[in-house]
Amino acid sequence: MQSMGVIGLGAFGQLLVRELRSFFAIRACDPSPEAAAFAAAEGVDLVSLEECASARYVVLAVPVLQIEPVAKAIAPSVLPGAIVFDVASIKLGPMAAMDAALPANVGVVGTHPLFGPQSADTGLQGLKIALCPVRGVSPARLKRIIGFLKDRLHLDAFLSDADNHDRDMAMVQGLTHLIAKVLDQMEPLPRRQTTLSFDYLVNAMQLVRGDSDALFRAIERENPYSADVRRTFFRLTDELRAGLKDGEDKS
Repeated sequence: MQSMGVIGLGAFGQLLVRELRSFFAIRACDPSPEAAAFAAAEGVDLVSLEECASARYVVLAVPVLQIEPVAKAIAPSVLPGAIVFDVASIKLGPMAAMDAALPANVGVVGTHPLFGPQSADTGLQGLKIALCPVRGVSPARLKRIIGFLKDRLHLDAFLSDADNHDRDMAMVQGLTHLIAKVLDQMEPLPRRQTTLSFDYLVNAMQLVRGDSDALFRAIERENPYSADVRRTFFRLTDELRAGLKDGEDKS
């Protein structure tokens, strides 16, 4: 069984461990008390950063702003031929950071699981994951990785590139989290007398309301395309509001 190091045992790191432990010999690194409690309950080996980084596959399940310092810290310990992945919601910055920090004989693949622990509560089948290869992974090996994600984990795995990914996510995640934050602050919301479309909005809010503030800030601030999407959204909102006021004036 090949080894996998998971650096970071937050909510998503824990999900990774649970879903991948049947396929890999998992070792993990996270100094937090919560991680220690999870590892003890799940029987996961907590090891040093150096030992975790010496696995065949290494996953950086850390916040976006920690990817660069963690990549620099593990660079001396990553083995030649290993592959380092991230799972960040942003790809341009993290992929550039990993490419710059990690040795040339190490493969680098940016990934974005387009789901979180809440979305995966009933299993992974049919959930999406984008892969953005950076360097050091042959087409044949990349094909095997995608095959594993599809055939063993039953994910909808597909290739992308960092720029197109971040352009799409500026709207897909940026707007979703923005609207969810507003709805959350408007609680209590109606629960009984609702329409299906309103229920969809509330369900979308509930899927992301458990996400950390750090993730929200990363989606809104670290994605270079998010600001433009927000400006367009707020401009159109202001235009709609102005039109409603015009109607009120005429009445």
